[in-house]
Amino acid sequence: MIQKIPEPVGIPSEEEVAAERERLQYRKRYRQTLRTTIYALIVVAAVAVLLSTMFLPVLEVSGSSMEPTLEDGDIIVLIKTGEFETGDLIGFYYQNKLLLKRVIAGPGDTVDIDEDGNVYVNDVLLDEPYLTEKALGESDRDYPVQVPEDRYFVMGDNRTTSIDSRSTAIGYIEEDQIVGKVVLRVWPFDRLSLIG
Repeated sequence: MIQKIPEPVGIPSEEEVAAERERLQYRKRYRQTLRTTIYALIVVAAVAVLLSTMFLPVLEVSGSSMEPTLEDGDIIVLIKTGEFETGDLIGFYYQNKLLLKRVIAGPGDTVDIDEDGNVYVNDVLLDEPYLTEKALGESDRDYPVQVPEDRYFVMGDNRTTSIDSRSTAIGYIEEDQIVGKVVLRVWPFDRLSLIG
């Protein structure tokens, strides 16, 4: 049997050693930078999710009940708060859906709506510049009505199609149903605006 003689191993030059050391250091820095970036993105994502669930829910409008103020596909930001005034847009849960409507009257207020769609709160005609058309809409209530304590009377801006507190199916909104108040439209960008 013939044995193969190993070829002599050459000793690398100083330049080759320096180049290899630089390559290994670059690889180590690259991995550290990549790891740090991934950790930072995870932290930012976690903070964003926490903020959006706890303080500033973000949601997409679905449907036409709030037109012309909000249109189907608009993306809006809500702020969690416990204080609502007449005219505020709010998001609230109803049968596992999040609905958007406008606060018309608060706890203890009296609401009256005539056949032409004029809304009176505590015998005062409500100024509603956000409407393009007044209508009684779908209502199965006898007016005037008094809003119970800890509840709100809400209506959509598109009065002919909106199902809201005028219908006993939805009724008065309890405070614990309310997610928050609409404060900002962020999409589409050409309609970016503060709401309320």
